[in-house]
Amino acid sequence: MNPILVVDDDPGFRKLLETILVGEGYPVETAAKVAEARRMCAAKPYSLVVSDLKLPDGDGLDVQKWFAEHAPKTPFVLITGFGTVSTAVDAMKRGALDYLEKPLRSPDELRRIVRRAMALNAGSESVLEEVEPAAGEPAGLCGAMVARDQHMLHILGLLQKVAPTPATVLLLGESGVGKEVIARCLHANSRRAAKPFVAVNCAALAPSLIESELFGHERGSFTGATDRHSGVFERADGGTLFLDEIGELDAALQAKLLRVLQERVFERVGGGKAVEVDVRVVAATNQDLSRAVQGGRFRADLYFRLSTFPIEIPPLRQRPADIDALAELFLGRAARRFEKPDLRLSDEARYALRAHAWPGNVRELENAMERAAILADATVMPEHLPFAGASTTLTQGAGPLNMRDLERRAIDEALQRHDGNRTHAARELGISLRTLQYRLKEYGLG
Repeated sequence: MNPILVVDDDPGFRKLLETILVGEGYPVETAAKVAEARRMCAAKPYSLVVSDLKLPDGDGLDVQKWFAEHAPKTPFVLITGFGTVSTAVDAMKRGALDYLEKPLRSPDELRRIVRRAMALNAGSESVLEEVEPAAGEPAGLCGAMVARDQHMLHILGLLQKVAPTPATVLLLGESGVGKEVIARCLHANSRRAAKPFVAVNCAALAPSLIESELFGHERGSFTGATDRHSGVFERADGGTLFLDEIGELDAALQAKLLRVLQERVFERVGGGKAVEVDVRVVAATNQDLSRAVQGGRFRADLYFRLSTFPIEIPPLRQRPADIDALAELFLGRAARRFEKPDLRLSDEARYALRAHAWPGNVRELENAMERAAILADATVMPEHLPFAGASTTLTQGAGPLNMRDLERRAIDEALQRHDGNRTHAARELGISLRTLQYRLKEYGLG
């Protein structure tokens, strides 16, 4: 195994990262300057480079540029201090794997990033490319899901614990929150990562075909069945099966699904031979299944079997700290596709994004950034957003909101979400504590 290179001029933080990585069994080498890092990298290959942004003879972006030119396949992670997240996002647009913030919130942040880097080196993430994401669903986030909100960071911690196990997982949340992205993340970080990931939307299948799609059918079992067909359970054998909109299954199919989950055995439509499979099931729904059980629309025994490990994903409007990071990610992806490498978000657009209710959640945000990338020349402004001028978003009372109104509202709501904690509110807003204190005085929000 090639060593990991840590580049940081702070000996204490450098030693902290080294201790964590060595404790995980990784060989580590360290450097304190850009020139030193370049000399070391010219002499040998590294599995991963973790570099501070601020260095005595340059910055981490210089290190990243060197690697992009001389060792482009080496994963790169940037370390940033408070208030420099936008720089880290720019680095990710240019190919950085991820970034860490000082102070390190948890050693698990570093461990997660390193595991993903090692998976990239081993080529294991290529398995995920075999399954196309659903239309509009964010892709490529497995192993590096964009999460800055405390609720989502907690969910990532849960995913880290449950992913290596065979436990059935039930994902709950509104449409568009990213349930399939999380299912893919579970698969990519499981012991089944080298096996298939198969996704099926139960609500999108015709009632007459859904049983065949799930369990397969034998030749001649019904009109048009000219050949034997393997269902998604067989195709996912050894891997992960993602059953989206599980609440749409009728009672008969619920009973058959329960049997498969309990015994790992089923019969194809029109067949009598038992077929055994080893499949990890991840189910998802935007319905309240507990209420559906009470109303007799969903089997209680199936509900309890599916909800071995339930995870509720909050809507985007309840995790505003993620909006900026996701918007940057999606805008950068669209900018590359449309050959507009210098495209950026204006502060006015950021405020408008935070003020929007996002009924379509992450999927709506991705579509909004793609539209903005098409319309904007160099800077995305509020008028480039699809909801610009909507009364439900950018107006308050009878009159339109100006930029001061939007900023005041964003600050007020951030403080409410963090129970008045100014440090946490400033972090969410992406501004310094001093700037926040100045704005509080200016707007009379003390």
